[in-house]
Amino acid sequence: MNIIEKYFPQLSDEQRRQTEMLDALYREWNAKINVISRKDIDNLFEHHVLHSMAIAKAFRFQPGTEILDFGTGGGFPGIPLAILFPDCRFKLIDGTGKKIRVAQEVIKATGLKNCRAEHLRGEDEHGLFDFVVSRAVMPLPDLVKIVRKNIARKQRNAMLNGIVCLKGGNLDTETALYRKTVETTDISQWFDEEWFKEKYVIYLPL
Repeated sequence: MNIIEKYFPQLSDEQRRQTEMLDALYREWNAKINVISRKDIDNLFEHHVLHSMAIAKAFRFQPGTEILDFGTGGGFPGIPLAILFPDCRFKLIDGTGKKIRVAQEVIKATGLKNCRAEHLRGEDEHGLFDFVVSRAVMPLPDLVKIVRKNIARKQRNAMLNGIVCLKGGNLDTETALYRKTVETTDISQWFDEEWFKEKYVIYLPL
């Protein structure tokens, strides 16, 4: 939890309480349903929670913003973002039912009121959202094909509606189609830890 407070010292008591709860909850559920690599559970706050929160360093979503977390797995990046943006609404979807069950139980236990999780493939989601967020789910062109239908036309934020995703490594091939519009932001400018080198927030207005 110290690493979260290092970079997000302004958390309210409620946000701190909800974030602290994630460690025990994910440990408990990971023992039953493997949503995070067993070797990686000790790095939950750095590799999963803080990584998800990097999106909040890049963007400040306005109150009322509707966000779809596509391929959320056990709830990343959606749950940490829902904690940080209590005035925004999050829908988390994943095609794997057991992973969504973990996300649902974590949402319930933390008392998050602005977040819901549903067992649903992206192709079957027909709602409209200001932004679609994801964490290394699939190559960007494939993601665009599926979620373009879900991007609302009405704008609420300074940044145009679109996709915000977390990715790592060399992204030249993935972003080549969108080189005139895509924005790639290096996460290591905000977080000192070695693990964040060559990890990025990708923003593509649609």
